[in-house]
Amino acid sequence: MLKQIVHDTYIDTELLAELSDVQKHILFYKVREEQLRRWQELEAQEALAQAEDCRPSKTKRAASDKHIQWLLGADGEVWVWIMGEGPGDKPYEEIAKELITERARLQAQREAEELWRQKEAEITKKFRDALANEKARILAEKWKVEMEDHNAVKVPEKWIHEEFKENKKEEEKVKCGFHKVDFLSPMMMLSVPQNGHALSVRRSKAADEERSRQAKDARDECRRHSLRAIQKGTVAGLSSMFQELGQSHQQEARLFHHLSGPGPLLPLTVPLSRAWERPRCPVSRAVIVRWFKEEQLPRGAGFERNTASIAPWFHGIITREDAEDLLENMTEGAFLVRVSDKIWGYILSYRLQQGFKHFLVDASGDFYSFLGVNPNRHATLTDLIDFHKEEIITVSGGELLQEPCGQRNNPPDYHLLFE
Repeated sequence: MLKQIVHDTYIDTELLAELSDVQKHILFYKVREEQLRRWQELEAQEALAQAEDCRPSKTKRAASDKHIQWLLGADGEVWVWIMGEGPGDKPYEEIAKELITERARLQAQREAEELWRQKEAEITKKFRDALANEKARILAEKWKVEMEDHNAVKVPEKWIHEEFKENKKEEEKVKCGFHKVDFLSPMMMLSVPQNGHALSVRRSKAADEERSRQAKDARDECRRHSLRAIQKGTVAGLSSMFQELGQSHQQEARLFHHLSGPGPLLPLTVPLSRAWERPRCPVSRAVIVRWFKEEQLPRGAGFERNTASIAPWFHGIITREDAEDLLENMTEGAFLVRVSDKIWGYILSYRLQQGFKHFLVDASGDFYSFLGVNPNRHATLTDLIDFHKEEIITVSGGELLQEPCGQRNNPPDYHLLFE
């Protein structure tokens, strides 16, 4: 949605009213940056055309009776003005000082931008190295556990082979007449019953299964803690980093859902129905309902994590005024999520101590993210809400999602979306 607005350099007035002041500033900065880029590209094309003599030469003006008349001063001579010496002009030294100051400011700005790019590259490299080391450590731990399990299985087999060899040697001694009777103590005789080999094999197998189970539990717990540490260390740009490292959105969704609990790893990527051509923006309530049913329901939008229950914070296609009425008597930190009628996405309405805030959630792609607030991308709408129950939405506002605002009418305002 943001790319479309920047490309068209136009935003609908109703959609603009939904944005906060910070979102408006960011959006206007992006549009201005795109206009400047287009102007520089046009200037470069014109310069190239002039260099290659591609532009047609200008026709000479026809001779006319036009002439130039010089302005005369009080003394009857041609009036001449010298910069810096006229009344009200700045002295040459002051003009030169201002030019030098402006050049120094531009140079400092360029150096600061270059330094920032270097720092950003260093942070990106450190994250990639940390992620690669963590992956290598997990693989090494997995290989180590598998080798230990394999060696543990081999121990009883080796012991059985050795016992078989000893028995065979005893039989050979009996055949050759050199067999000797070994006098065993009563305790040794009790420790070796007739079915001693079978009992030892069963005990060894049970102990091996117990070791394998403990190793698997320890491995899963270690992986869960490691992935949680990676998530906490890359809150601002985890999705973009996964894209740079060649990871797919499905792998990113699997990572986040693996962190949610010890349950099984569920595939979240569901093929979406593209039987209809989605308009550029919502044009009617019926189109919004169809978009939600065909694109959002397969992705679990509006539901609690890994359940068939609708989330208490989810609402239907309600207006800004309706959302503020629902949040009016609630404390600071209360919130709800409503389906937007301006963009393909949602609006998170948040209760302040005095007043309200509304954040646009872009859902036009394969991820969910706040429009114009931060670049965090989430695989599901529930992931976005749960993430900001622990992490603030904006640094300036410090918004933290605390109490969900539920339904007050029967039937609920989202009944059209789930019919």
